Amino acid sequence: MGVPSHDAVLIQKPKKPGEPHVITVNCPDKTGLGCDICRTILDFGLCITKGDISTDGIWCYIVLWVLPHTSTLIVKWSNLKDRLMSACPSSSVQFYLTISQHITSSPVYLLKFLSLDRKGLLHDVTRVLCELELTIQRVKVMTTPDERVLDLFFITDNMDLLHTKKRQDQTCEQLYAVLGESCISCELQLAGPEYGGHQAILTLSPAVAEELFRCEPLKDETYSRALTPDLTKLKKTTISADNTLSPAHTLLQIHSVDHKGLLYDIMRTLKDCSIQIAYGRFSPNVNGHRDLDLFIQQTGGKKIVDPEKQSALISRLKLEMLHPLRVIISSRGPDTELLVANPVELSGKGRPRVFYDVTLALKMLGICIFSAEIGRHFASDREWEVYKFLLEASGEFQFTNAMAKNQIVDRVRRTLMGW
Repeated sequence: MGVPSHDAVLIQKPKKPGEPHVITVNCPDKTGLGCDICRTILDFGLCITKGDISTDGIWCYIVLWVLPHTSTLIVKWSNLKDRLMSACPSSSVQFYLTISQHITSSPVYLLKFLSLDRKGLLHDVTRVLCELELTIQRVKVMTTPDERVLDLFFITDNMDLLHTKKRQDQTCEQLYAVLGESCISCELQLAGPEYGGHQAILTLSPAVAEELFRCEPLKDETYSRALTPDLTKLKKTTISADNTLSPAHTLLQIHSVDHKGLLYDIMRTLKDCSIQIAYGRFSPNVNGHRDLDLFIQQTGGKKIVDPEKQSALISRLKLEMLHPLRVIISSRGPDTELLVANPVELSGKGRPRVFYDVTLALKMLGICIFSAEIGRHFASDREWEVYKFLLEASGEFQFTNAMAKNQIVDRVRRTLMGW
């Protein structure tokens, strides 16, 4: 039977200011539904404070309590509801197929604008795109010799309205309003052959790739120095598997240091490993840590009884929870380059708001970005989304000082992780 599609997602407002909104999802189940919902919530700049998930393999019921990551964030709750509904399978198969095809065929547009260079410019543009629910697929940012910046953003519209003149005018007007007199020109059009229909494949030197994608980054001195205050908390992260409490499910008990997108990282890992969740509870933050109880099954409805499979799943979860993002500083001749990488889901989707957080961290440090690029790279038997920023030395950040470089890595990682 099922419920009408407009009732699949309900968002309840809090009774008092500062309390969380409650999101309820009640719809047919599908593999990876929890991941898709958590990804959408993260994309809107929200933090899941606690949650419950229950499914019988046919129908799914999810309740999540959410708060904005920052008090100044303005959330368009009706738009969030629409996005969550589009992620939910409908009781109507035809409707679901139509929605699925609609999502995968979103056209790519080229946003091209020329402006005078200034600190924080790239983040201000990215903030506008996020507020407009425009997703950055690729970006190419270049600074000209006369201190002008040419930005090429390849974007898709989560609202699927960018083909209309009203939506295009709204985008350019909002950019002009934020950039002010520094904005010289702004153009928006369908992407042509220069896009190619794919994420750009970035080429990295073997030494840089080895440092960026190594399996245990905490053993590297750069990561250790950048995370020294948090090493004690990170070491307290534990995951255990128990097959004695349920005749049909394996219980995963997770105790982890909290970070932005923690539930998303767990859900995407389970989705990529084809693990189904029958029941889950996500407890509130206590002293910087979260507890999760997840009753899971393999594809086919079987428990995970093989010790080697248990160990492999636990190791994979720990890696994805503790190091969902990689951040390094690299010297490229006389230039200094910041590289940030995150694993891509098997579905081909990258992590939301990474470009936003990195540019915010650099803006807070007062560092100008000479050029920026987003692309994909294959390493460690998986695909990664890689962000490359060529930085301009200024003031205290001359990049000859190791402490200054560590400070950049530290600030970028903490902004990304919400610490």
